[in-house]
Amino acid sequence: MPGTRKLGRTSDHRTAMLRAMVTFLLENGRIETTVTRAKEVRSMTEKYITLAKENNLHNKRQALAFITKEDVVKKLFDEIAPKYMDVNGGYCRIIKTGPRRGDAAEMAIIELK
Repeated sequence: MPGTRKLGRTSDHRTAMLRAMVTFLLENGRIETTVTRAKEVRSMTEKYITLAKENNLHNKRQALAFITKEDVVKKLFDEIAPKYMDVNGGYCRIIKTGPRRGDAAEMAIIELK
């Protein structure tokens, strides 16, 4: 996995959380989360967008092993990846939005460019 942030979670919990967040980001185009989580989600999302640029069965199976919804994988390969064919990385944007009210954690919006 890219990055070494533990995010205060066990490895199973961290993997499940990142899978869900990457799936939700690819499905909706943007999510709001903390800055450290956004950085981890960005690295994972960019890995799978780069993987989807080469549309073959092996890459689809690798994406299906991580992304939790089949229709999101179809969208990734049919709509999202072709949009970035001529771009070499930097598919996501992180915009810092300020501290969260409850615990003052630094919040950010992560979205696909």
